[in-house]
Amino acid sequence: MPGQTQRQKSVRQKLNPIELEFRGKNVLLVDDSIVRGTTSTLIIEMAREMGAKKVYFASAAPAVRFPNVYGIDMPSPKEFVAHDRNIDQIAEELGVDWLIYQELDDLIDAVNEDNKIESFDTSCFDGKYITGDVDESYLYHINALRNDNTKQDTDKSSGVIEIYNDD
Repeated sequence: MPGQTQRQKSVRQKLNPIELEFRGKNVLLVDDSIVRGTTSTLIIEMAREMGAKKVYFASAAPAVRFPNVYGIDMPSPKEFVAHDRNIDQIAEELGVDWLIYQELDDLIDAVNEDNKIESFDTSCFDGKYITGDVDESYLYHINALRNDNTKQDTDKSSGVIEIYNDD
């Protein structure tokens, strides 16, 4: 995964807001989830730069507060914008006037309307790991492997070897 600086640069390169759509308006921005808050913060800043009067932000997922340990490469939980913050604190961190998160029970109901599935892995939202064998020491280990500083150190020690063939 790219570092923080690269993520920020990438957002500004991909998005090009149109001032006419924002100037003097209250806007609701919707994203699938908020993990670090990097993308959300930049999008909110861009909406404000284009003259939005109020900026509301909605996440189609609940607040991501815990790491996924079952194969999804996620950042360290301390890098999650929701880590140790309530919704008002997250809204302030993101710079948004109002923040809306999907409720976990509503998300489960939406994807299981026939009640055929008995349980879901919702560990990144509620910290309940379905295998039952994830403890604090394992989470500490995961944190040490996934934080941005560790990844940057790994990137610096990795080199690219170019091989040329004159044939």
